[in-house]
Amino acid sequence: MANCITSARCLMLLLVVWIAYEAPPLVQLLNAPLVVLMISLDGLDGYVARKRGEESVFGATFDIAADRIVENVLWVALAHQGLIPVWVPLLFIVRGELVDAIRSHGAAQGTAAFDMLRSPLAQFLVGGRFMRGFYAVLKATTFTWVLLWHPVSVLYPSFWGDWSGLVQAVSSLLIGLSALLCVARGLPVIVEFVLAQGGDRETRTV
Repeated sequence: MANCITSARCLMLLLVVWIAYEAPPLVQLLNAPLVVLMISLDGLDGYVARKRGEESVFGATFDIAADRIVENVLWVALAHQGLIPVWVPLLFIVRGELVDAIRSHGAAQGTAAFDMLRSPLAQFLVGGRFMRGFYAVLKATTFTWVLLWHPVSVLYPSFWGDWSGLVQAVSSLLIGLSALLCVARGLPVIVEFVLAQGGDRETRTV
């Protein structure tokens, strides 16, 4: 059941992207609530997995992959439409590739992603429920905010002319915070992996 919810998030992503590119401006207003629902399901699939005893390495890996697909596609689509700077999706993709490569190494050894974390700081930033929730809310807010205002310039040009500066300032703040937290949550995983590999080499040479 949990994996079905994760799959549904990917299908909703296709709908959001189609609306952003193909739907008329009035219909594009639906994208904001759709993104909120899609990202909210990220917490639901984990809850369902725990309640139904469906937790597994595959489920955790699939959930992380779905998270990456959703956020990367949205970042790329927004950059392609000129709504955010192009460095943003590049940052998220590079960070995601590095972290996922490390996690795949752990998965090959039967270790779930969050079980790889060793230090209290890494567990708080990366595996802690609060930070995971805060990060999800921040990204959801950023996507929702940007997509919400996307059609407004066409639907309400006079309103957009008066408030576009404030809207864009808030957009820049949300995008910057999302990027900062992306790096802050990725670095502990990378650093711990590098240190662990160095420790393994020292052990083998003793």
